[in-house]
Amino acid sequence: MSMYNTQWRKSVAPRLLLSVKKNYMPRIDAHQHFWKFDPVRDSWINEEMKIIQRDFFPPDLEPLLKENGIDGTVVVQSDQSEEENAFHLGHAEKYDFIKGIVGWIDLRAENIEDRLRHYSSYPKMKGFRHVLQGEPDRALMLKPEFLRGISLLQKFGFTYDILIFPDQLQYARDFVRLFPDQKFIIDHIAKPYIKDRKIDEWKKDIRDIAAIENVSCKISGMITEADWKNWTKSDLRPYLDTVVEAFGTKRILFGSDWPVCLVAGSYQQTKNITDEYFAGFSKDERDAFFGRNAVDFYNL
Repeated sequence: MSMYNTQWRKSVAPRLLLSVKKNYMPRIDAHQHFWKFDPVRDSWINEEMKIIQRDFFPPDLEPLLKENGIDGTVVVQSDQSEEENAFHLGHAEKYDFIKGIVGWIDLRAENIEDRLRHYSSYPKMKGFRHVLQGEPDRALMLKPEFLRGISLLQKFGFTYDILIFPDQLQYARDFVRLFPDQKFIIDHIAKPYIKDRKIDEWKKDIRDIAAIENVSCKISGMITEADWKNWTKSDLRPYLDTVVEAFGTKRILFGSDWPVCLVAGSYQQTKNITDEYFAGFSKDERDAFFGRNAVDFYNL
């Protein structure tokens, strides 16, 4: 760890840690979004997803968090621009429930180190991600320019969210092995084909990458990979079982994927899935999944 990063953590990070009441671990939603809807920029939100073709801001989410007993969130980029970083940082200044931000930065840029240094001055900027799932080059993450950017993240204490489809898990496995000390987390359990009930190949690949100890996984986004109108909790169970068995209870995080989850359900339904699944686990395991793991991973 660099002297710069060590000094930052000693002087600033302790003041950022969530205050924890005795015997109470804060509940964290480790994956949600905000946006001011733009039909051109946000063309991925097609007519089938009409319900989310509108603006979503912190006041829309805050009452849902209170209703569901969530104390804080990590907001994640949806547009690949530094303008969106400023958008989220502005909200984070006004709303204390936003505990962290996963932004976007051009990891292949020549000035990547300068841009990372710039964002390291914002305590709530915790990490970055790239929409790898949408790249024509399925192995973009293994290109030298991309790897150079990733190699600099740890210097500034940043995490990296891996957003991929199942066909990219094989590349992601090779990718994370190159950086054994970097914190990685897989978004949305790598988006398995739940609607089509395909599990075998994804299951093998998710187990392979879970064997790499610096990789965590967000249990999020499942209902949007299922049949939007007809999914059941039993459809999701085999995928939940696989992830929990593969990663254990110390490397999994709860995420709502709000407001994207609205295309297939509600915030309450999304949380109920995990509430019911983990009901039989110990209090310590539930506290880890719903809070401690997110606090530790993102240094909240």
